[in-house]
Amino acid sequence: MDEDAGPAATEPRWLDADERRAWLKLAAVFTLLPAALDSQLQREADLTHTGYLVLAMLSESAERRLRMSDVAARTNSSPPRVSHVVRKLEDRGWVRREADPADGRGQFAVLTDAGWDKIVATAPGHVEAVRRLVFDVLEREDVAALEELGGKLLTRLDPDSRFTASAG
Repeated sequence: MDEDAGPAATEPRWLDADERRAWLKLAAVFTLLPAALDSQLQREADLTHTGYLVLAMLSESAERRLRMSDVAARTNSSPPRVSHVVRKLEDRGWVRREADPADGRGQFAVLTDAGWDKIVATAPGHVEAVRRLVFDVLEREDVAALEELGGKLLTRLDPDSRFTASAG
């Protein structure tokens, strides 16, 4: 073996025709679905999808408050992204931050009454968009298969279940 040639190159594991078609459809869903949901939320509620998720997760939590790290986990977002979104929601009066008395470095995000009113007003339109874009075209068996497939992919993508969707 020629020492200058380096290790023998291995052949890539190319996708077969079925895998390629499935991958291209999944990649299109990754692009089109978030854009469609963001568009609906921007148009009807002047909110991003991530902003909506932050408000929704706070609305479902005890006392409408969560540690910022828990907000990140429940919205499947990075801590810096959540901090940025919460800052924008604070500017609109929908969320406030409070220091964690047990941990001087930690913070809570707290849903304000105005934030509660915003999520209550926004949720019906958003759920209708999710239903129209995703669930109305699926049969009951498809929903079960989608959950199973999502679980398998999340096991690979988030093996430590850092994000709440992975743990469910």
